[in-house]
Amino acid sequence: MIRTNPELAAYIHKLWSSRDYSIQEMDFNAKTIIFEQDKRYGKVYVIREGMAKCYISDENGKDFIQEFLGPGMEFGELEVFDNLTTICSVEAIQNLKTFTMSHQTYQQLLATDSQFNTLVIKALANKIRYKAPRHSYQHSYPIEDNLLRLKKQFPEFTEVIPKKDIANYIGITPRSLNRALRELKDKHNGF
Repeated sequence: MIRTNPELAAYIHKLWSSRDYSIQEMDFNAKTIIFEQDKRYGKVYVIREGMAKCYISDENGKDFIQEFLGPGMEFGELEVFDNLTTICSVEAIQNLKTFTMSHQTYQQLLATDSQFNTLVIKALANKIRYKAPRHSYQHSYPIEDNLLRLKKQFPEFTEVIPKKDIANYIGITPRSLNRALRELKDKHNGF
């Protein structure tokens, strides 16, 4: 549910500490929108601490949460490769500490640092590998099963993530989520 990449986080921290590259620290308060869908940005961010959500908004204003990003997860990297506008918005759910670098610095690291390059390729492959099974599971199983699966992966998800975001992540209405949570609480004695 909350994706992390400790290996990339540790490596970026090492690069930042070396001061050999132009990597800065940036902090964002909870509820800050860092990226807006369909806009162009020139930076890549790697989360050091905290959590953000990556989501797409449709023309009716409904959000679909692609994933929750935790330490080591990067965003803004796709735009380095295609120079297009962003696909998703990214908003801090908690106070967020990040490392950030320009597209030029990111490209320089890809070209000159084989370990960085390998970590980025692994991160991109894991993003792809994660999405298809998650979407398939969500569409193939009832809400209750999805919630039990989330609870197993992240036991305190209902305390940390707003219910509206949980509903958007599963692809249901907040009302359906509340009903399912109530039923699970009754069935499982305090879900």
